[in-house]
Amino acid sequence: MNTPEVMVTLSVLVGVLTVASLTSFILRKRARPGPNAVLDNLNARINAWWVMIFVLAAAFLAGPLAVTLLFAFVSFAALREFITLTPTHRADHIALFMSFFVVLPMQYWLATVDWFGFFAVLIPVYGFLVLPIASVVFGDPRNFLARTAETQWGLMITVYCISHVPALLTLHIPGYAGRDALLIVFLLIVVQSSDVLQYIWGKLFGRHLVAPELSPSKTVEGLIGGVLSATVLGACLWKLTPFQWWQAAGMAFVVTMMGFLGGLVMSAIKRDRGVKDWGHLIEGHGGMLDRLDSVAFSAPIFFHLTRFFFTP
Repeated sequence: MNTPEVMVTLSVLVGVLTVASLTSFILRKRARPGPNAVLDNLNARINAWWVMIFVLAAAFLAGPLAVTLLFAFVSFAALREFITLTPTHRADHIALFMSFFVVLPMQYWLATVDWFGFFAVLIPVYGFLVLPIASVVFGDPRNFLARTAETQWGLMITVYCISHVPALLTLHIPGYAGRDALLIVFLLIVVQSSDVLQYIWGKLFGRHLVAPELSPSKTVEGLIGGVLSATVLGACLWKLTPFQWWQAAGMAFVVTMMGFLGGLVMSAIKRDRGVKDWGHLIEGHGGMLDRLDSVAFSAPIFFHLTRFFFTP
């Protein structure tokens, strides 16, 4: 892990966030007194970015193991949010215990030791088969299919998908040794920037809703403007990656589209449960999953595209 290069990149982000914070402060001073939904939301997003940058910087300074442990904690918190919003029975307790304290740690351990074959199948194969068995031994058939599917979905989204972020550190890309951490930086900057840019473009020019039943704030104009802007940003960041500028743009386009579609999927689940947010861990932004839903859907695609096309 090339810490100085990562730190320089994060320092640039701190500078950008400083400008954004000052701009938000000036806009707040010039706005009319009282609540302002747009400025409040923008300020909450900026604050969330500050937290993310400092936490990531600390983890990168501590080394690859710290990065893996950070995302393991993120997965734990996200899985807890997911399970909290899904009905469970006493018969599910063993399966849930295994999910939190066996499957989750094992998935991240596999990412740490670079055992890709087992890492890729632990949850979608063994977890898919073993966890229902752990629930069925109690002989409780009530809503069994729904209960089992919810646990499996929770593991897939919050553990399997998110674990692909630190797994980027294990890729052996020719000519890119020691710089794998920059792949994480690239992924998070592009995906999270796309979310912010979609919000800004939507507020400025949004007229047509993409899926009003799922997310009343997502517009066609916001989607197009945000994805294209984030794609351009990805192309500008190509030197952080092993890609050419046009490859970085293509990667950025794919992950931002996956992030957007993933956000719709997670919104559908929230609407099904009758809630606005997954939790209240992050002030003004709900829970962990509210901030990482797009990352969860984009990380595995980014990881596998990079592994398939850029590793021996």
